[in-house]
Amino acid sequence: MATKLAAGNFLAGATSRLLPASIPLRFFGAAVASHVFAWLALLAGSAGLPRFAGGLGWTLAALHLVTLGVLAMTAIGASLQLLPVATRQPVRSMRWPVLVWWLYAPGVAAIALGMGFAQPWLLATGAAAVVLALLVYAALLAQNLAGARGMPVVVAHGWTAFASLLVALLTAFSLAFTYIGMPLLDRGAGLALHVLFAAYGFMGMLALGLSYILVPMFALSAAPHERRALASCALAILALALAAAAALGAAPRPLRIAAVLAAAVAIALHLRLMTVALKTGMRRELGRSFRLVRISWALLALSLVAALALAVDLPFDGMPTLFGLVLIAGWLLTFLLGILQRIVPFLASMHKPPGKSPPRTPSSLTADRPLAVHFWCHLAALTLLALAIVLDSTWIAAAGAVVGATGAGAFAAFYVILLLRMRRPPAARAPPMPRLLDPHQWTDPVLDGYSSIRIPLLDRR
Repeated sequence: MATKLAAGNFLAGATSRLLPASIPLRFFGAAVASHVFAWLALLAGSAGLPRFAGGLGWTLAALHLVTLGVLAMTAIGASLQLLPVATRQPVRSMRWPVLVWWLYAPGVAAIALGMGFAQPWLLATGAAAVVLALLVYAALLAQNLAGARGMPVVVAHGWTAFASLLVALLTAFSLAFTYIGMPLLDRGAGLALHVLFAAYGFMGMLALGLSYILVPMFALSAAPHERRALASCALAILALALAAAAALGAAPRPLRIAAVLAAAVAIALHLRLMTVALKTGMRRELGRSFRLVRISWALLALSLVAALALAVDLPFDGMPTLFGLVLIAGWLLTFLLGILQRIVPFLASMHKPPGKSPPRTPSSLTADRPLAVHFWCHLAALTLLALAIVLDSTWIAAAGAVVGATGAGAFAAFYVILLLRMRRPPAARAPPMPRLLDPHQWTDPVLDGYSSIRIPLLDRR
């Protein structure tokens, strides 16, 4: 059965390729904490948000707490765990992922504090630690991709993310040392390349690539069409190359427009494949988490519209800031938070609690009320920040930061509750019997521990 190939084969033997729970969960925990601190830093720097154009301060610190502290932190933890499972390889070492965390988490904190308090020496120290951590992670990523068996779509996106990470590291190092008078690149070109390859290249390609695993797995659908997915990847690579050439000064306006058009076709193909996976999956209702994912897809498309507006020099002073908001907080952060509230309980349920108790199910580990609070606060915060940029209003920006911090606190409560529930054995009671006449009311067989052998029994197509 196609559905079994998409979900069951991915999970087959997965427990033998799992890291200890403490490794991915420490990355996710640091990301959850960074999420809270990012909104608080934005509140401290809200006066500079509506027309933010760079420079040290709490607005820049908030941006990097999101990009490095939430997005990249989660990407590292998720890829270290998911890629060995997806590429059918054993975990070779536990020490290197732990080393990455001990270098990376303090480094991100030093960068944020150095930016917030305008201390270039602290910023440079943190940047050095983060670059070293990401180089170790890049080596682990390359080792995993080089030994991959199957999943060519995920591997192609992974190699693109790997190359983009190297460019992002080079430009980040140059930008950090600009503040102490030792830039490696022209600041304008370095900044354009850094945004391009950090957001669309590294984080974006990882998000698109892992979507080909996660969306079919959670929807219980067949794997997406391989050739179309590879065509989408190729067009995305073309878009990155064109935008990079434009950033370096080669026919900037025509190449930027061409890059946006290539990216638009790539994203259209990708979203078509994701829509088919959701529509044809046996699990049609994926709840609030996938409403966030769908919203993030719309914001991804909107980020290309904003990029096109920048390419044609739309006469609006706040357009660069609005572009950054839609790209970073709109697409990437919203997508990640939607996926994270699914994947954290899923991974946690695959680790047996102490004693003789059976593993917990994802639904029993998930506290829904904090996630409901987070959902509305996150969307309201994005709306308020967009309004603050359009109206050039400091007060609306501060209000958006307060609402965002409230939502981040609720998300942190969800995570803490999950950790506490992991330590407790499940309640000793039998699950209710499914209603045979209504298969859509059945518990998710993948998420709640049913054997993959049972998945084809639900396939009525």
